[in-house]
Amino acid sequence: MRSDNVTKGPERAPNRSLFYALGYTDEELERPLIGVVSAFSEIVPGHMNLDKLAEAVKAGVRMAGGTPILIPAIGVCDGIAMGHIGMKYSLASRELICDSVETMFMAHQLDGLVLVPNCDKIVPGMVMAACRMNVPAVVCSGGPMLAGSYDGQEVSLSKMFEAVGAYKAGLIDDAKLDECTHGCCPSCGSCSGMYTANSMNCLCEAIGIALPGNGTIPAVYSKRLQLAKHAGMAIMEMVNKGITARQIINERSIRNALTCDMALGCSTNTVLHLLAIAYEAGVPIDLKLFNEISAKTPNLCHLAPAGPTHMPDLYAAGGIPAVQAELAKKGLLDLDVPTVTGKTLGENIQGARILNDKAIRPIENPYSPTGGLQILWGNIAPDGCVVKRSAVAPEMQEHSGPARVFNSEETAIAAIYAGQIVPGDVVVIRYEGPKGGPGMREMLNPTSALAGMKLDKTVALITDGRFSGASRGAAIGHVSPEAASGGPIGLIEEGDIIHIDIPNASITLEVSDDVLAERKARYVAPEPNIKTGWLSRYARMVTSANLGAVLK
Repeated sequence: MRSDNVTKGPERAPNRSLFYALGYTDEELERPLIGVVSAFSEIVPGHMNLDKLAEAVKAGVRMAGGTPILIPAIGVCDGIAMGHIGMKYSLASRELICDSVETMFMAHQLDGLVLVPNCDKIVPGMVMAACRMNVPAVVCSGGPMLAGSYDGQEVSLSKMFEAVGAYKAGLIDDAKLDECTHGCCPSCGSCSGMYTANSMNCLCEAIGIALPGNGTIPAVYSKRLQLAKHAGMAIMEMVNKGITARQIINERSIRNALTCDMALGCSTNTVLHLLAIAYEAGVPIDLKLFNEISAKTPNLCHLAPAGPTHMPDLYAAGGIPAVQAELAKKGLLDLDVPTVTGKTLGENIQGARILNDKAIRPIENPYSPTGGLQILWGNIAPDGCVVKRSAVAPEMQEHSGPARVFNSEETAIAAIYAGQIVPGDVVVIRYEGPKGGPGMREMLNPTSALAGMKLDKTVALITDGRFSGASRGAAIGHVSPEAASGGPIGLIEEGDIIHIDIPNASITLEVSDDVLAERKARYVAPEPNIKTGWLSRYARMVTSANLGAVLK
């Protein structure tokens, strides 16, 4: 075992003495040492239950003959970090989490990992570390929040951000805003729509690194604790059999995850995170693969913000296994891939079926014949950009309009709140990419303001930043190359006509190449937004969004 490096032989007597200082016995040190990496904190609603979940994981490890060791991890709540400088740290924290998990695992020579995350960057950060080190690992997430209540309807956090836009437009008063504030987030868990956290937790299940149920069992259900105990047992089986993360996460399983991504209508952030996970797993994929899979994968789910259903509805309808069973009917999944259950995907989903077609449509009657995400290319985005097609109104699938150009999220949101954006406009927010932000902030406030002001069906927004999974409308992000790297988005001027054609995967600035060349010749790059601290180092090292915004 790897842990023999710190527990066996006379040379390791000093190491053992420190384990004895922790209260471990010889009997415990004879067993595999399993790191239980918990991102529990009292600042992230999605993580406030992870202490109980980690204890359940530890119980499962002990039942299966291992010695569990709790290890902490950081985590950012994107909702609390939204709309201010804190969001610059969100995506960047993914790399910190990955590096810290690697550090703790390698420094203490553990035998396996159970990863206990829940929210946005924590999930991919931990999975990236497991792939980088190629060690036995199981993901056991905290589970989704219950849907809230506002104005007589089930709602989630996206409604809260949209309510601010409605308030600024004079469509609701203080009392209604307060009603939404108190009603939209009723429990612990990851926010209840198909936002980034739930998207990644579902895709961990789809890719095989998490047990069935990981993506959808609500955080407050006791089945979540049972799942955690089984995760503890599963890691022991993997350790005993020598099964590692890269045996689970490979080209075949990544294709399966992308297929489920398209069927579920996941967050655009999954593009960044799956690219980053694939990079750490040594699997070469690019943006073309996303469209290749989207073109043949029907969209079966319209969870918030795309529709009225929420994660508890998806769970009650049969969860990810039911979605996978529908996809399998058309031969869209590789059913022979291994999973952390010790069984193949095909064996895992045997007998799974849709229990409520309001949350999961049959594959014969999808919302659309193509997937929830679409990659666009054009002279604005030579290296690509991404839109959540399933959350775009039919009338905005193709749109032309004048550019309204802003060099930061703050200036854009001020103009939106001031009523300066009108139907037909294309809002351009730049210098918010991985380098330019730095940190590639989510533009949830601008998109939600537009939706709250009833402009989401007439106004598009493009950015080299990114979007929350809670964003809806013609929100096109990850424009690559970004403005701070000399990308053409930095050359757009106020009033330029931009043509967006989502079905045909194109985005075009209707300005001649000669004019763009002239603009580039006189272009002067702005000063970096942040020049000190670790974000300045991040800006120097981070790659483009089309490469997953990984560090090199």
